Amino acid sequence: MSERNPPKVVQDEIQPGGMKWTRRTVLAAPAAMAASSAFATPVQKPSSQLIAMDAVDLAAGIRRRDISSRDVMAAYLAQIDRLNPRFNAIVSRVSPDQLIKAAAACDEDAAKGRFRGVLHGFPHAVKDTAPTRGIASTQGTPILRNNIPAADSLVVSRMRDAGAIFIGKTNVPEFALGSHSYNSVFGITRNAWNPAVSAGGSSGGTAVALALRMMPIGDGSDFGGSLRNPAGWNNIFGFRPSFGRVPSAPSSDVFGQTFATSGPMARTVRDLAFMLSVQAGPDSRAPFSLKDDPARFDVPLEREWKGRRIGWLGDLQGELATEPGILDTCTRALSAFRAIGMQVEAAKLSLSAAEMWRTAVTLRHWSVGSDLIDYYNDPAKRALLQPEAIWEVEGYLKLSARQVAEASQVRSRIYQAFRELFERYDFLVLPTAQVFPFDVETRWPREIAGRAMDSYHRWMEVTLPPTMAGLPTLAVPAGFGGARKLPIGLQIIGPNHADLAVLQVGHAYEQASPWIRAAVPDALKA
Repeated sequence: MSERNPPKVVQDEIQPGGMKWTRRTVLAAPAAMAASSAFATPVQKPSSQLIAMDAVDLAAGIRRRDISSRDVMAAYLAQIDRLNPRFNAIVSRVSPDQLIKAAAACDEDAAKGRFRGVLHGFPHAVKDTAPTRGIASTQGTPILRNNIPAADSLVVSRMRDAGAIFIGKTNVPEFALGSHSYNSVFGITRNAWNPAVSAGGSSGGTAVALALRMMPIGDGSDFGGSLRNPAGWNNIFGFRPSFGRVPSAPSSDVFGQTFATSGPMARTVRDLAFMLSVQAGPDSRAPFSLKDDPARFDVPLEREWKGRRIGWLGDLQGELATEPGILDTCTRALSAFRAIGMQVEAAKLSLSAAEMWRTAVTLRHWSVGSDLIDYYNDPAKRALLQPEAIWEVEGYLKLSARQVAEASQVRSRIYQAFRELFERYDFLVLPTAQVFPFDVETRWPREIAGRAMDSYHRWMEVTLPPTMAGLPTLAVPAGFGGARKLPIGLQIIGPNHADLAVLQVGHAYEQASPWIRAAVPDALKA
């Protein structure tokens, strides 16, 4: 849905010999290493150890040459070969021989003290909505089945410049519409915890690949929860940054498109901050891009939270249809905030859920419909569009200028409603979805708790208020619930541009929730 040069860091770590390594010292290390025993042949680690490593630790190991990029690539390719046929997370795969050669070239560079960036030698599959040079970029539609871009989007070029080796793409719903990752080009992506249920979307392929250790770190994009719902449904982390934090280029509308944004996904919050330091930063092609140096995310995430306040928004005073078990699971997870000394209270937005929903639908029609209208106007291509895409375009065609203007005004009121709550609370919290993962053969839920859903994304209504307000929002695991004990998550929402603070409180939540790291999908136990 959307989209600097190599950033500068790896999270603080204490290495053998007592030296403290930060991302800055990691990048400065090659010259010093060239004259030391650090350039001994890397020690081969078992594949299971390599794919279990956090991304920050993996980057530091490659930088020290304790780990070879070739071994890392071989380990991840073996994991993909083992699990991807069953879960279908990674598509448009690049030739393994080509990838091993690219990883070996990274090792040769490392031996000479040359490192391409903090993702040096990382195997990485890009979300299939982002144009990626030389790799089929289909957006999940047969219309673009043979689309092989000649250039990267901005966020992809930043990852490539940071040293990532692109191994393929991750699966998405057609044009990233909806939160169930299936399409007629590649089929269905299955949940990492139960292949009979949905992985979520639109970054579903990325979430599953991370949960099943098929790649070390991930990227995604988000309009209506695409970084948040799949994270919650696969027990990982996803971060929708403040609008402008990760600019999008190229873009056909640099002024009107202020909804979708790229962002990181990872198995830890520390890794999210690491990836955000690669993705973030200003670009002259994006007039709303934030000017902050992305190195601001390289600081340790530890921080004192005693006495700070969480506002729990729940189901918006019963206005959101919610599957039984969602609120119970999420409410139990709030205890982690209390464990770090925070106060948790019920909170209420001043706007009704119905008013926020109508606003989001209008503005989504306007944004998505204008993107897809050319396909719709071509009869041959329209015949290939999914019903969800046609619904968005036809909604767009019915809009008047007055409706768009009024919706924009209500959107401004949504932002103000959040701002008013932040005068009382440091963060606000919502569930990541209104249902647990549903059966993969279900296109989208038609009802929740007896209430009919009137569109393909109504069951994701809970994610749209933070989108409309443009606020930084972190998805964290909340636990397992419902009859089938499936994953769900929390959205931690922060004030405008408080991205670092949201990551810091998310890190504290993660440290107070050791069950997150301890939980392992059955597929990894086999």
